[in-house]
Amino acid sequence: MARKCSLTGVRGLTGNSVSHSQHKTKRVQQPNLIKKRIFIPEENRTVTLRLTTRALRTLNKKGVSQFLKEAGISV
Repeated sequence: MARKCSLTGVRGLTGNSVSHSQHKTKRVQQPNLIKKRIFIPEENRTVTLRLTTRALRTLNKKGVSQFLKEAGISV
């Protein structure tokens, strides 16, 4: 399973680790993903999603139906 947010589509960023001697090696900055069960009242069911913590904060602020509507996602 890809390390990707189910709602926002956020993935890891690539960059360099730079040591004191300026030696560079590739590294990946992974998103902060959590597994969360969310209740959808319109469909009267729960779904399990892998969300970033930022998406979870937005979900709590706006509500499930509004967030899904703005993201253009039908679950």
